[in-house]
Amino acid sequence: MANEILFSKELLDEIREKFAYVDTDPLTQKKRLYMDNAGGSLRLKSTVEKFMQYDLIPDHPQREHKTAKYLADVESKGLEDTRLIFNAKDGSIVTCFTASQAIFEITGKIAENIEGTNIVTTALEHPSVYDSAKFYADKLGKELRVAPTNRVTGGVDVEEITKLIDQETIFLSVIYASNISGAILDIETIVKEARKIKPDLYIIVDSVQHAPHGLIDLEKTPVDVMNFAPYKFFGVRGCGVAYLSERAAKLPHHRLIGKEEGDLQLGSPVPAHFAVISEIVDYVCWIGSKFTKEQGKRALYVEGIKRIGLHEKGLLEVLLNGTDKTTGLRNIPGVTVHLDYEDLSKRDFIIAISIDQLGYKEAVKQYEAENVIVYDRVASSIYSKRMLESFGLDGAVRISPLHCNTVEEIEEFLEITAKIAKANA
Repeated sequence: MANEILFSKELLDEIREKFAYVDTDPLTQKKRLYMDNAGGSLRLKSTVEKFMQYDLIPDHPQREHKTAKYLADVESKGLEDTRLIFNAKDGSIVTCFTASQAIFEITGKIAENIEGTNIVTTALEHPSVYDSAKFYADKLGKELRVAPTNRVTGGVDVEEITKLIDQETIFLSVIYASNISGAILDIETIVKEARKIKPDLYIIVDSVQHAPHGLIDLEKTPVDVMNFAPYKFFGVRGCGVAYLSERAAKLPHHRLIGKEEGDLQLGSPVPAHFAVISEIVDYVCWIGSKFTKEQGKRALYVEGIKRIGLHEKGLLEVLLNGTDKTTGLRNIPGVTVHLDYEDLSKRDFIIAISIDQLGYKEAVKQYEAENVIVYDRVASSIYSKRMLESFGLDGAVRISPLHCNTVEEIEEFLEITAKIAKANA
């Protein structure tokens, strides 16, 4: 199956050429495997180049002269491309310093202005989502209801969420895909079933992890808030992006009084950040153009994200099951794959493992000694504790490759893993 959905060698070579440090350590210049894309992310060279190009221009995009108008056009295109990622036909787009900041701010405005007695979220959430829900539940004296995780799928079952919702629920906060298990939640069904219970329920979705790996479509999942982080989407740091529905944007946010209702941007825009988003979209559309004759930009984007996801599913199958040359993680003696759900269509490209007789942090160090970058998720971390404990785990080594990786790199990783496991048996 894997070979049927992988990029061709020719296309993958083109893709890899577009990424910086795709197989090289930026400090030592030695060959390495970078497999921590769920924490950082490999960068498209063009996003960094475009950011520098536009950020060097001193002009203010809200002036009337030619260069200023040029920057305003860059911002306008970036906003259109942001809407294209979300497939947002209405509502507002807001940028903040980080995607976490955006979620915290918007969660507060919904919690403070919508009547009800309880807030619903899940144990799988990123701290920016869970902690903002808890913060405002505590501040406003509301009940916080938390749906448990499924220790088989690594996700959260729809019915575990919906059974917590009633007419007094203020909002539901839910993650699109886990950055520990890789499980993709069924957001379309969650939205549909939740609004059967309360038709006007506010819904917040954290799509930071999922956006670079799978399609987002607000036409199918009409929620009130959704975010993504350009830096995890092959772009640059320093910007988080959020969509707000029309009704969410009309709530009493911090806003400049003279602006149109729904325009929540504060301060001067940064055209360079919008240029980065356009570069991300153009890149995904470029991949799409290799597989379809469609000319519409959204259609190209949809095809591109689909192909990215398929290639990653192919690599995920290799990572788990191996090839004729190497043994997969599922069969390497001394290695345990956690939350190993068989249906790969419901998983993003993340694997959590442990190695017998080896602590998680020590495992990360031993991988680094082999020029492999992975990450330890441990229960002592505020970014991992709640999720890991919900799965009955005290930690895991997280492996998060990207669509620019090759089968040969996955095979090399498997060989190194087998070597480490054998050395510590």
